Amino acid sequence: MGISDSLHTYTVSVQWTGNTGRGTQNYTAYERAHTIQVQGKPTLTGSSDPSFRGDKSRHNPEELLVAALASCHMLWYLHLCSEANIIVSEYLDKAIGKMLVTQEKGGHFTEVILYPEITIQEASNIPQANTLHHRAHQLCFIANSVNFPVKHQAKITSEKPSSENS
Repeated sequence: MGISDSLHTYTVSVQWTGNTGRGTQNYTAYERAHTIQVQGKPTLTGSSDPSFRGDKSRHNPEELLVAALASCHMLWYLHLCSEANIIVSEYLDKAIGKMLVTQEKGGHFTEVILYPEITIQEASNIPQANTLHHRAHQLCFIANSVNFPVKHQAKITSEKPSSENS
């Protein structure tokens, strides 16, 4: 399946719910609570990072950015594996994003590293399964949209060790 030129539009509603009765009278007068809604889908609850007076029980934008990068990479990787007849049975990524906060620029990400742990059926496919990460990175819409490095350090294992494939 190839990609053709096309324009896609995504509509998201973000509503601040943290007015404690004083609005933004001062920095400590309001909560950072908000909801993120896409029509027909479950509502996400958001806040800022706890370092910035946020609620640690809610998703923050920084986490969602790292999640978007990891999710996009995974979806492209699974697609490429299916095309290559590599059967993936498990995929878990514990991605880490690093953000630097300075007085001059505010905050900005310096890198995100994806750490996918993947199980495939056949050990003989591990070399090709490893190379597909590079292509998944090239195709990831989100990675193509950020101005910092997105790296990956995959660990691929198989359900059937090479000795069983003989």
